Amino acid sequence: MMRKVRADLHLHTCLSPCADAQMQATAIVRQAKKAGLDMIGISDHNSAENVAAVVKAGAREGLPVIAGMEITSSEEVHILGLFNTEPDLMNMQDVIYQNLPGEDYEQAYGPQTVVDEWDNVLGSNSKLLFGATTLTVEQVVDAIHQRSGVAIASHVDRERFSLIGQLGFIPKGLRLDAVEVSRPSSMKQEYDYPVVTFSDAHFLEDIGNRWTCFMIEDASVDEIKKALHNEMGRRIVVN
Repeated sequence: MMRKVRADLHLHTCLSPCADAQMQATAIVRQAKKAGLDMIGISDHNSAENVAAVVKAGAREGLPVIAGMEITSSEEVHILGLFNTEPDLMNMQDVIYQNLPGEDYEQAYGPQTVVDEWDNVLGSNSKLLFGATTLTVEQVVDAIHQRSGVAIASHVDRERFSLIGQLGFIPKGLRLDAVEVSRPSSMKQEYDYPVVTFSDAHFLEDIGNRWTCFMIEDASVDEIKKALHNEMGRRIVVN
């Protein structure tokens, strides 16, 4: 039976150097429930090392968590990748790490903290997660799809780190599943792709500020993909 699922699928944890230190697994899940969300997605910059912690916290607290990553292409374009399984996600992380040069400089970019599902600090990530990979936009999108993932262009209505902001246009034939916008006024613009909106939260209080309602049977990437493509009665309703 299909139901409305209110989802914010673009959340950062304390692993992202630009995110607040309070963005830890249990804190994120509890704040998301307080905000009335039915499903969240974790999409840290170029890494998935905190995804499992939030998935476990979500299972404990009764909130489905979609596994994802926000990947930076060589053009400095941000692309959300959402994945069905942990092996697919971690395989994508391997590809990203192989193509992500540099090391983190905490004084310049901030800490990159790895935590468990109880918000205990396990360590830190030494890679330059805020940097760009050597993969082009097309290669990033193809790599996501090769792992049965969903590819969404992040905040296309922003000047920085977006397809339109960095390139001035959306490349013809790019096999995106959707584009994400961050401003309500952007919903009126015409795109050649389904349009979603999420919070891109870096602070607890921003979780759920923007969300998309999916008409789906269950909280899964397969169902999200069907909704984005209006398949089998699934659809999206943007608030």
